[in-house]
Amino acid sequence: MSQDRTPAAAALDAALQAKIDRLHAFVDEIAARHAKIKLASSLAAEDMVLTHAILSRALPIGIFSLNTGRLHAETLEMIDRIRERYGYEIEQFHPQAEAVDEYVKTHGLNAFYESVELRKRCCEIRKVEPLNRALAGVDAWVTGQRREQSVTRAELHEQERDAARNIDKYNPLADWSEGEVWAYLKLHDVPVNPLHARGYPSIGCEPCTRAVRPGEDSRAGRWWWESRDSKECGLHVTTLQFAPGAAQPSTQA
Repeated sequence: MSQDRTPAAAALDAALQAKIDRLHAFVDEIAARHAKIKLASSLAAEDMVLTHAILSRALPIGIFSLNTGRLHAETLEMIDRIRERYGYEIEQFHPQAEAVDEYVKTHGLNAFYESVELRKRCCEIRKVEPLNRALAGVDAWVTGQRREQSVTRAELHEQERDAARNIDKYNPLADWSEGEVWAYLKLHDVPVNPLHARGYPSIGCEPCTRAVRPGEDSRAGRWWWESRDSKECGLHVTTLQFAPGAAQPSTQA
């Protein structure tokens, strides 16, 4: 460290390094716990932190993404960038073509703007069903969710139980701030989706995502026409139960 660093800056560096060390220890531990475990990656900033933590240290955690058929071109390009940087091929899961065709034929291509019910049905077809296939046969899965992202995630735990699939679920970045995420990405020169620089902190399907305005939470641009306290796609709600008596990772604060 250079001598012109202030005590405050040095303390900040030390705090970030401690957070990084704890993250790596946590990911190491959950990788050791489970014979088959996967990271569900949206290819956005948080998941790129976890992708780097896994691939740069050759951990036995598979990584997959849900290719909904409505993603931004910039998001899809992240698959190539990961291959180039890490030599790893992200596994992609697509929706069932018959279900997509039936939805479009019955309701229209962009019917999700018409009601929450139709939006959730679209998410079920394009995200939830492919996720179920992606997680078939695994012992646990990992996500990049953070408490700070929205009101629907304020009570997020680092370890949960996915009761519907009867597997464990981990959110290693639950207590990370947005600033800490970006500090990690910068420190390790991790490739990131260029949409982030255009005001998209949370990136989903193109027709359902917009840039956020100053002062909005990071998921305000997702399904912006809906109530802010119900904006989830079905991947992370209703089936997840935290077991207070379950053993917690030794890296828990």
